[in-house]
Amino acid sequence: MAKDAVELEVGHRTVRLSSPDRVYFAARGETKLDLANYYLAVGDGIVRALRDRPCMMHRFPSGVAGEKVHQKRIPGGAPPWLETVRVHFPRYNRYADELCVTEVASVVWAVQMSTVEFHPWNSRRADTEKPDEWRIDLDPMPDCPFSRVRRVAHVAHEVLDELGAVGWPKTSGGNGLHIYVRVKPEWGFADVRRAALAFAKEVERRAPDDVTTTWWRKDRDPAMLFVDYNQNARDHTIASAYSVRGNPEGTVSTPIRWDEVDDVDPRDFTIATVPARFAELGDLHAGIDDAVYTLDTLIEWADRDGLDSANPDDAK
Repeated sequence: MAKDAVELEVGHRTVRLSSPDRVYFAARGETKLDLANYYLAVGDGIVRALRDRPCMMHRFPSGVAGEKVHQKRIPGGAPPWLETVRVHFPRYNRYADELCVTEVASVVWAVQMSTVEFHPWNSRRADTEKPDEWRIDLDPMPDCPFSRVRRVAHVAHEVLDELGAVGWPKTSGGNGLHIYVRVKPEWGFADVRRAALAFAKEVERRAPDDVTTTWWRKDRDPAMLFVDYNQNARDHTIASAYSVRGNPEGTVSTPIRWDEVDDVDPRDFTIATVPARFAELGDLHAGIDDAVYTLDTLIEWADRDGLDSANPDDAK
């Protein structure tokens, strides 16, 4: 008989997990409890990736084969110890109290609420309007081979080295790669986006046969790789390091070393395999807060190239 609930001891918290035997991932049959245990196994890593950031929860109440719910607001009845951060959405002049992870119990509570994916802002609650994380999203178009993603990752690494910036790569959990750079929280979202666009344009100049920065999807070559600078716009989020993705295989957005880029297969990183990797290697992003970059040079590039912070067509 299926269990109605289990109680998990998470640090000094007790988190009740209902329907622990519900199958979430059909490929191997992992359950809601397996998902919670996965996040416990990578606890230090997922908390580091989410700490103090407004976080959207991607919930799958019936498992990943069912409906996905994008949830910004913490629902009523959350435990009193759960921390939140209030963010403003100017377009609608509304506010939302979003999850603000400070401990692994917050992550397990979110799993209880059927959360599979964690999508944090690139700013923290100390000043949600000043990002401290620049995100480089290497987003392959449908016909783009992963070999092209690898080549472009090396070009991006080359440019980062020339800038004196430390990039922290990870798989997306899908077909692409992400690179995160910790930055000083000195600029607003529009300028961080301009800086990201200036970087993307430089990567495109160096790899014109592989890269596009064309804004409209319909205008892109389906075999190219899009460097998606707009992931740095306000309220745009991507799956965090160690976030499971909502697919039957339970793939994981997994930190990697630069020397793994040429051989990595993102499909190898799942909730079944990443805990052992984490136990062996630890969190490969553990030093990210110690490698802080200033965006001044990229802002200068954006000014030089006449890049617009607001126009999706952007300067050519």
